[in-house]
Amino acid sequence: MKKRISIVTGAARGIGKSIAKQLVEDDCFVVVVDVDENVKESIMDYLGKGNSEYIKCDIQSQDEIKSLFKEVIEKFGKIDILVNNAGVIKDNMIWKMPKRDFDFVVDVNLKGTWMMCREAAIIMRDQKFGKIVNISSRAWLGNNRGQSNYTASKAGIVGLTRVLALELGKYNVNVNAVAPGLIDTPLTQSLSEEVMQQLISAQPTKKLGKPEDIANVISFLVSGKSDFITGQIIHVDGGRSIGSTIF
Repeated sequence: MKKRISIVTGAARGIGKSIAKQLVEDDCFVVVVDVDENVKESIMDYLGKGNSEYIKCDIQSQDEIKSLFKEVIEKFGKIDILVNNAGVIKDNMIWKMPKRDFDFVVDVNLKGTWMMCREAAIIMRDQKFGKIVNISSRAWLGNNRGQSNYTASKAGIVGLTRVLALELGKYNVNVNAVAPGLIDTPLTQSLSEEVMQQLISAQPTKKLGKPEDIANVISFLVSGKSDFITGQIIHVDGGRSIGSTIF
């Protein structure tokens, strides 16, 4: 296949869905990876016939990840792009957080990303080309109470990204991360109007981000225009990582 072969995890909804759509518009073939098989037909219709393939995979499972990469290579012979977007949240103050919630968030967000990167690195190293983008979060800076598990996982992704950029750079493989801020997704839509307005008012730009804002940055990072950019953490957060404002 002449198109670039792209794998996007957590691509069935929210930010991942927008990333998948943008990559299709960039003339990529997208392998949609998600644990929810019920959305298979709807996401395939959304991306357009012939532009994608859905593969169910739980990225907590090393065996399922290995099977995923084996299937993609057998069908397409290469993997050009990997976007590690899948993630979960289980918030609580640390004295209320059970170990299972810490383990679950770290297993999906960090260990899952690491295992996906490991399989991709083996292939991309040998083919002497590849683009990996890991989705972190502004939360990696440690500014959110009640997110000790989530923050640890997203900070781990930042460290992982930088190390992999060092390891894979000489093989013509770029590894970067995007750290979204407050984005209009099903998660933020569940917040009360009062809480949402408080969060938006703290943004220097005074507005809520869109999934497309993240997808646009991904589009650049996986293109030839970013070939001299690796090991970077791009904050897409309306300036919130600079600090909050009260005016």
